[in-house]
Amino acid sequence: MSRHDRRNPAAFLAASDREPAFNGPLPDALLAACPGCDLLQRLPEPSPGASEYCARCDTELRRGREDSLDRTLALTFAAAILYVVANSVPMLGLTIAGLKASTTIAGGAKHLWDGGRETVAALVLLTAVIAPAIQIGFMLTIAMGARRERPQRWVGALMRFWPMARTWSMLEVLLLGVLVALTKIADYATVVPGMALFLLAALVFILPAIQVSFDAQDVWNRIEWVNPGSGDNSDGSVGAQA
Repeated sequence: MSRHDRRNPAAFLAASDREPAFNGPLPDALLAACPGCDLLQRLPEPSPGASEYCARCDTELRRGREDSLDRTLALTFAAAILYVVANSVPMLGLTIAGLKASTTIAGGAKHLWDGGRETVAALVLLTAVIAPAIQIGFMLTIAMGARRERPQRWVGALMRFWPMARTWSMLEVLLLGVLVALTKIADYATVVPGMALFLLAALVFILPAIQVSFDAQDVWNRIEWVNPGSGDNSDGSVGAQA
C-alpha cells in the first residue's frame, strides 16, 4: 500500500478489506532473512554437513543435518532416561568418623534451604532440576510432534520457549561446583561419587548434541500456520479469505 493510501483513511479502509486478515508464510519457502543484517535472500536446500552463509555479513544461516529428527528424538530419549535416573539415585556419599550420608540433587537443594541459604537452594533447584526437565520435555514433545507431515502450530509455540529453558539449564555449572567441593572436603571426609554424578557428566555432552542435531528451520518450514479452510493451499502458498 502506498503512503498516499495510508494518509487517506477511506482508501486505507477499502484496501484493508481486500487484504487477508491474517499473517501467513510466503509462497517461496527458500526465502530467508539474515538475523545479522536483515538481508532477504533465497537459499537452496543444504546438503548434509554443508553450511550456508549470508552473502553480505557472512553469518551462518543454515547447516545441513542428515536424519535430523530421528537423531534428535533418539538423543532426547536417552537424555530423558539419564535425567530420571540421575534424580533418583544418590549423587554423593560422605563418610565422616564412621557416619555415612548421601544425597540426591534435589536433596542437596533441600539441605541448602534448611541451612538458611534459600536463594542458593532456589537457584540449584531451578538450574539443575526444573530447567533441564523443561528443556528435555519440550524437545521430546517437539521432536515427536514434528514427525508429522504437517506439524501443528503448538510445535512452533514450544520452539519459542525451548531456548529460554535451554539458557537456564546449567548442569555443567553444577557439575563443576561439585568437583570443586570434592577437592576441598577430601581431606576431612571420605567422598564416594554416586551414580548420578556420572549420569550428569553424560547429560552435559548429550544436551549440546541434541542442539547440534536438531534442524529448527526444517520444522519451522513445515508447521501448519493457517487453520484448515482459511486459504492455506497444499503447495504452501496462502490465499485471500473470501
